[in-house]
Amino acid sequence: MERNPYTLVFGREPLQVIPRASMVTQVVETFCAEPPSQQVFLITGVRGSGKTVLMTEVSKHLDTYDEWVVVELNPERDMLRSLAANLSSRNSLAKLFQSAKINLSLFGFGLEVTGSVPISDIEVALDRMLASLRSHGKKLLVTVDEAASTPAMREFASAFQILVRKDLPIFLLMTGLFDNIRKLQDEKTLTFLYRAPRLDMRPLNIGTIAGNYRKNLGLDGDEALRLAKMTKGYPFAFQVFGYFVWQSGSLGERAIDECKQYLDDYAYEKIWSELSEGDKAVASAIAQAPSSRVRDVREVAQMSTNQFNPYRDRLVKKGVVDGSTYGHVSFALPLFDRYVMEHS
Repeated sequence: MERNPYTLVFGREPLQVIPRASMVTQVVETFCAEPPSQQVFLITGVRGSGKTVLMTEVSKHLDTYDEWVVVELNPERDMLRSLAANLSSRNSLAKLFQSAKINLSLFGFGLEVTGSVPISDIEVALDRMLASLRSHGKKLLVTVDEAASTPAMREFASAFQILVRKDLPIFLLMTGLFDNIRKLQDEKTLTFLYRAPRLDMRPLNIGTIAGNYRKNLGLDGDEALRLAKMTKGYPFAFQVFGYFVWQSGSLGERAIDECKQYLDDYAYEKIWSELSEGDKAVASAIAQAPSSRVRDVREVAQMSTNQFNPYRDRLVKKGVVDGSTYGHVSFALPLFDRYVMEHS
């Protein structure tokens, strides 16, 4: 049986990808510039918005260059130690560190270097390792998926800004939910992250999605466009709608019902659980209001403008609500209004 070209698995790079070429180019060109104007980018967006896919595209692009070393770190582990261990485990880099007489034997990894005092502090070790990379014309990209304000992440970010101040060739690309990135930025020792450029994951191009559906699902132009519009450009929905329509062989109610159930179970339930009670009240009002006009939504929510605006702005930043049309609000996620009505 022919393999379904779409995937339902979060985090795995799908076979069918709508590229975000401008974002990839922005990060790559910024990091490769001499000197670079930024050494960190933050990728934010709602669950399923393609943050990990974008990070992976950038990583793969830079990994094709001989001068770049790419390392992904887990924000729940000791990130500084993990980084040093990863670098020292690569044969080509280990030889550079040995020739620079960087003795890492006290950390339980790396060969002992005869005649060189073992380094006992992990930040000193990374300083020396990065200086060695710099002397050989190499640069290090560290990627962190789903960053949050964990002790390990805060420790790493603090060390990162010191290494940057020393003009060492380390670069950071992180993904995270809006609230998690904001909490990390709010740490009093990490305010440099407020100055880091943020890439907000916007909806995918509807025309490009329609073209993909025409090619892979055998739909005619009108059907493909109708299905593409139903996704609202939400990357996870692009995969889900494509998957179930491919499985059923047609764009029917059964396929749409399966899409709704899958979105509910694997995206919307988690998104809904992370909203505050005030966020949920506004979302419920959006679902129930007779139109998308802010005035109508506020009347249903029984909120003044001053009460309503902070919740609307937060829902927009979270990627749940679309506020791009002046005086109107609507859901940025397909079929989310049905989920909200069922759970309000």
